[in-house]
Amino acid sequence: MDPRRWADARQNPSVWRIVRAALAASAVLLCAVAALPVSPVGRFHEGHRSLILEMAYTVMDGRGLPGWSKGPIPYSWGGGHAAEPGPSRGTCLGYSGSIRPCPARETVGLDCSGLVRWVYHLAYGEDVLGPGNTNDHLRRLRRVAPGDERPGDLAYFGETDGPRPKTHHVGIYIGDGKMINALRTGTWVRVDEVTAVKGFAGYFRLKTQV
Repeated sequence: MDPRRWADARQNPSVWRIVRAALAASAVLLCAVAALPVSPVGRFHEGHRSLILEMAYTVMDGRGLPGWSKGPIPYSWGGGHAAEPGPSRGTCLGYSGSIRPCPARETVGLDCSGLVRWVYHLAYGEDVLGPGNTNDHLRRLRRVAPGDERPGDLAYFGETDGPRPKTHHVGIYIGDGKMINALRTGTWVRVDEVTAVKGFAGYFRLKTQV
């Protein structure tokens, strides 16, 4: 769905109830599909962009999904990097947030790369990004030429060039300069302007995605 239509639908309660019901049905269907053999990533097609957006909004709205019953999903440093994608307890290793003491070990949630990992898993039916951090995920992505970004691409922040990238944030681009992301400790998965985070490096998508 066009990102402007997503925004319009969310402003109309009656329309949004229909959309939410459709998203819930999609989530149930994806649960069934995830249990089946899937095609190689290279065969995935444009329809997955719509699924990425659907799942990103579903996660942000706290809808019931595999691995999460319901409710807003909090940011948790290191959350979403367990053996299986989805919310998990985080870690205090490397934590530098302003909230002290570090709450990550007691918080089931997602960090920025844990969020995109889970959303892409829900959309593609397999763990296409893997359990690594933003630097690890970058190796599975390719840069999008300026002006060619599309909803469903990933907005990256930090240093992305060279053999040892040093990235510090990622979000799911939804159009109109906005992204769905897990920003920092003390927040929930939400929409922010891409410009809300310093060090924007560009947009990326799976190497095998058109």
